[in-house]
Amino acid sequence: MGNCQRSRCSSSALGPSYARLDDLVRSAPFLKLVSAITGIPDLLYDPHYFGGGTHDNRQGQGLDAHVDFNRHPVTHSHRRLNLIVYLNRNWQADWGGVLELHRDPRADDDQVTRVLPGWNRAVVFETTESSWHGFTPISLPAAEADRSRRSIALYFYTRERPSAELADTHSTIYVNPPLPARLVTGRVLSEADVGELRQLLKDRDQHIQRLYGEAQAMQARLENSLLKLGLERGSRLYRMLLWLRRRLRGQSSGRG
Repeated sequence: MGNCQRSRCSSSALGPSYARLDDLVRSAPFLKLVSAITGIPDLLYDPHYFGGGTHDNRQGQGLDAHVDFNRHPVTHSHRRLNLIVYLNRNWQADWGGVLELHRDPRADDDQVTRVLPGWNRAVVFETTESSWHGFTPISLPAAEADRSRRSIALYFYTRERPSAELADTHSTIYVNPPLPARLVTGRVLSEADVGELRQLLKDRDQHIQRLYGEAQAMQARLENSLLKLGLERGSRLYRMLLWLRRRLRGQSSGRG
């Protein structure tokens, strides 16, 4: 599987164990069992393993609280369920990498449930507009520096979903963590404080850069579509459609 995204992974290339796992999760009895456990009928296996598969996280890596993309980019089916299996023997909580399930990471009174990514532990949760989750930065002791946080992520879909749960198609939505509680007025910043602040700013900038990239890609697709319709750049109708698009975007964000 290998954390594949846009094409079908060859699980056999990773060994017979992965091939057997792939055979299992695509089978009708397994999908029926997971549907019975979760109450989500007619679950679909993802042959593309988009965003899923094997994950191997190293020293310093973490994952900010987020909700996942809600539609499959190829099949356009609805993402409904995450099933994560952890493969870390004797993993310690103070090493980081702890899964965090948030009530609302934007709220001051956010409630968080934490799960140690221990050996053969599986976590199953729905993919909704409020299924916020992430994991704490990995901070391994020197004696364990060669270790990594390993997991297999399996995502399941349905062709339809309840109308009350429908939302506009979106990519993964991240929320940056708040400033550490220890940073208060009058505190003299230590070297560790400055390092953490720099990392927080770096993570924020990466999220912003990703969003800029998505906006540019959308603009390029729009322009290509208009050109395919025979509209030349600079023509009156072309300019009118671009103006209308900007106007609608401004209204949806509360401007003008």
